[in-house]
Amino acid sequence: MLRGLIWLLSALLAVAVTVVVALPAAWMSPLVEHQTGGRLTLGDPQGSLWEGSAFIGAAPGRSEPVTPLLPGRFTWSLSPTLLLGRVHLNLSNPAALSQDVTANGGWYRWQVSPAAIALPAERLAALGAPLNTVRPSGRMNLSWGPLQLARQGKALQVTGLMKLDMDDIASRLSPIRPLGAYTLAADWRGEQAVLQLTTRSGPLVLTGSGRLEQGRLRFSGRAEAAPGDEERLTNLLNLLGQRRSEGGRQYIELEFK
Repeated sequence: MLRGLIWLLSALLAVAVTVVVALPAAWMSPLVEHQTGGRLTLGDPQGSLWEGSAFIGAAPGRSEPVTPLLPGRFTWSLSPTLLLGRVHLNLSNPAALSQDVTANGGWYRWQVSPAAIALPAERLAALGAPLNTVRPSGRMNLSWGPLQLARQGKALQVTGLMKLDMDDIASRLSPIRPLGAYTLAADWRGEQAVLQLTTRSGPLVLTGSGRLEQGRLRFSGRAEAAPGDEERLTNLLNLLGQRRSEGGRQYIELEFK
């Protein structure tokens, strides 16, 4: 009887180990969709949980194909020490990442290495409103320093600095190309980020600040024409909102709550 139980337990353990080792990469797609609120997914996942590759795309409808958002395929390797509570993840994509990204830690806390990722603005319209209306174009580069990630319950907390540089930005709403170059800085403090938007150059001047809290954006800023560009930006500014006046200059108030 005892020997039979031992053999049964051994067989069950062998099956469990085989299943864990062979977990297909496709199982990660629902996890990515859940963590991003249904906006992102993995396209054409290949390999396993431990070593695989996929492209990142916008989560489609039931009958729609996955639309790639970033160039190239992301390749990952995850150490089996995860089963012992130690995480070591390596992520690479030479077409999009400035360098390989590593994440190390335990089940609930991780340290992510600094890097930068190229974001083709034209593809972001696939994420839906308001980007599918603005239809941005240009070059975007998201960079970050060392990040600390921690999971508390269902919430993911992030500590560290991020910066989104946007160059040669244009929109289908305006024939003026480019509209400008901008920087959005984010100071992550747990479940919220303090945001600061500045303009580096261009006829359309955008400024403002706000917070991103648990997926909700609260932002207050303004859009105005650089001196000498008021006339050719009139139509675009009228589309953005109601005009205000301060110190003899007109601007559009930008409010997201």
